[in-house]
Amino acid sequence: MAPESRDIDEVLAQLRAYRSHDAPTHGGRVLSYVYDSGRPDLDEVAAQAMRLLQPVNGLDPTTFPSIALMESDLVAFGRTMLHGPAATGSVTSGGTESCLLAVKAARDLWVARGGTGRPRIVLSTSAHAAFHKAAHYFGLDVDTVPVDVASGRAAVGALEAELGPEVALVVVSAPSYPHGVIDPVAEVAGAAADLGIPCHVDACVGGWVLPWWEAAGGDPLPQWDFRVRGVSSISADIHKYGYVPKGASLLLFADGELDLARYFATTGWLGYPVVNPTMLGTRSATSLAAAWAVVQTLGEDGYAGLTCRVVAATAAVVEAVEDIEGLRVLGERQGPLVAVATDEDASPDRRVDPLLWVAAVARRGFTLQGQPSLTQGDGSVVPHTAHLTITPVTDGLLGELQPALVEGADEVRGHTLPSLEALSQNGIPDPVALADGARAGGDLDLTTVLMLIETLPREASAQLLSAFLQRFTAPRG
Repeated sequence: MAPESRDIDEVLAQLRAYRSHDAPTHGGRVLSYVYDSGRPDLDEVAAQAMRLLQPVNGLDPTTFPSIALMESDLVAFGRTMLHGPAATGSVTSGGTESCLLAVKAARDLWVARGGTGRPRIVLSTSAHAAFHKAAHYFGLDVDTVPVDVASGRAAVGALEAELGPEVALVVVSAPSYPHGVIDPVAEVAGAAADLGIPCHVDACVGGWVLPWWEAAGGDPLPQWDFRVRGVSSISADIHKYGYVPKGASLLLFADGELDLARYFATTGWLGYPVVNPTMLGTRSATSLAAAWAVVQTLGEDGYAGLTCRVVAATAAVVEAVEDIEGLRVLGERQGPLVAVATDEDASPDRRVDPLLWVAAVARRGFTLQGQPSLTQGDGSVVPHTAHLTITPVTDGLLGELQPALVEGADEVRGHTLPSLEALSQNGIPDPVALADGARAGGDLDLTTVLMLIETLPREASAQLLSAFLQRFTAPRG
């Protein structure tokens, strides 16, 4: 039975009640997913811009030229920021769509240039899952190169060895999400260019913070943007360190031919001509408007100032972690993402498991993100870690965050996770029961979920999580 109409105030009251279940999006207590500038004025200008563009359809910029004007301004800003004076591109709904379009464009260009059979993507185990999704959607094979466990980077030689005529695209990260490490962009992109293979730099996380990192007092970074020979495209999410509402990402191409390959166009039906620069046809203009308004408000000097706060907060958090017995920062981090692993050099009774640490820190009011371990193709094991995304507001919470990190470690030091045998004895949880319990109690044992991902075959754990989310989001009753 269809619901009856309701009073507006009642509707909004229920929405506020729904919203109360969410993790806080402001204040810096969630160190993943959330990118809080700490500036309420940016939230306000974004909200007003979204309201102005609320009825506009992004499908056709010839009918709504404001779409083209705002997008042109953001691409121009991105050209300067990423040192690509001739770059062209578009604003997408987020990093996943930017990555999908980069793969689609490379595949279509590969076919247009005479590629036959099934094309391949070359990337490392630290590359974002969106590229696996793109390969699944668009019919490409994925060649995954292991990363060095200590540095977090794949060996240049190993990536180069996978390059060949059937490769449509090679992907590198600046930085990778799991460990905050910048891949050897110059070496890989140069080798790909010598073979006529496009190289995409996934800077979805770093694209709006790394350009100001060194000037803000951060450690020197290798070049990773369009200054590097062979870099053919870059994705950079504006809704991350661009500090705009979800979802907005910038996708830029160095080459006009490759950029044109991302388009879908047809006149082979009875309706209007369809020319889509992104995956969507009809699309809201609200996120684009918010992104345009915030970027125009901040400008380069505004981003530089916010990055200074991120650099200082990151240094303080890294120092705090390095002073905690039983933990260590994993990988050769470059930027504002921090991965924390167990210090295997400590005696077993003094080690801190990062997944248990995440849970202990959560009890003290801060949400870190657990990342499961992975056995790579060469047999090496990247250990499970805790992930921390540092933002400008983190610097104002250091007086609370640093003690929470220390006290959380003290609580679980010497404790161990359940073994594979213990998990097997308890049986694999029913995803429906798991979802129903989470919906009823508002809580989910993420530590156990991550352990299941580590112990089950990857396909089995993916199916379990899909069934869980299907049930979790199903209508009640």
